[in-house]
Amino acid sequence: MQLLRKLAFPFSLLYGLGVYLRNLCYDLGILSSKAADTPTLSVGNLSVGGTGKTPMVELLVELLGPGRRLAVLSRGYKKETRGFLLATEESSARDIGDEPLQLKSRFPGLAVAVDADRRRGIARLEEQLAPDLILLDDAFQHRRVRPDISILLTDCGNLYTDDFFLPTGSLRDSSRSARRADLIVVTKCPEDLSRQDQENITGRLHPRAGQQVIFASLAYDPQLRGGRGGRTLGKLTGEPLTLVTGIARPAPLLQYLRTCGIDFEHMDFPDHHRFTSREMRRISSLPLVLTTEKDYRRMDDPPENLYYIRVRHKFLGNGLEVLKKRLESL
Repeated sequence: MQLLRKLAFPFSLLYGLGVYLRNLCYDLGILSSKAADTPTLSVGNLSVGGTGKTPMVELLVELLGPGRRLAVLSRGYKKETRGFLLATEESSARDIGDEPLQLKSRFPGLAVAVDADRRRGIARLEEQLAPDLILLDDAFQHRRVRPDISILLTDCGNLYTDDFFLPTGSLRDSSRSARRADLIVVTKCPEDLSRQDQENITGRLHPRAGQQVIFASLAYDPQLRGGRGGRTLGKLTGEPLTLVTGIARPAPLLQYLRTCGIDFEHMDFPDHHRFTSREMRRISSLPLVLTTEKDYRRMDDPPENLYYIRVRHKFLGNGLEVLKKRLESL
């Protein structure tokens, strides 16, 4: 793997040059970036997957949703439809993508739409629904839209300042682009991350003046869903369990299950993997299977032996209060 990364280094330089020129065109006004008539909040990252964008959007829906007409606009990665599409209760992952489907399943009354063209998607939402606020999921690189607030996520174990451009690294945008963010959230932190370690990480991120950095860990719900009815993580010890994941970075979940004393076999698939009929037959033949909520949404007719686990962000220190304070301007 290291050899392949070294061989790919020249392509990373070319990719980085393309990113630099594109951002320069926006910075100089050669390419236009416009604010929407409706207040917008962008959530994104600089790397390819694995920073916890969907749990962050879910949290923001809970914080901002009461008393507002809220809408979420996503690209709908790996959806099989084109153009703008407003999710319904009958929508599938093939229609809108797994992450928008997860949001729609978690919040049935929430307006969830997909469109690769974010500016067009916003216009369609304003025309059809007139929302009070639009959350832009995974939109940090979509500079044609200038959000009112931008939240940037970075993995504690793989900070964007320590990363490099694709394909050598996982960056799809320059680390210098972090200056556009109003708030930086360092995700997947150890729960006992010390104040000194937080200060050290903040220093490594080089935030601009007035740019706040907060920290969050992952919290897994012990109550499992799906399957033949309610089960809890505590009831999985000693059972023949298979964990199925198709996410960018499953390591935190693996570590958490081991910390809980749960033994398991791991079936690891690429991020956003579309499960085949053959794979689903294999999964259904196993005694007991656990997966992530995002993976569960991509599966057609999940079998009764399959459960999924939910995850949320748990902020360290006064991080949640800082986030709430920042959202007051919307």
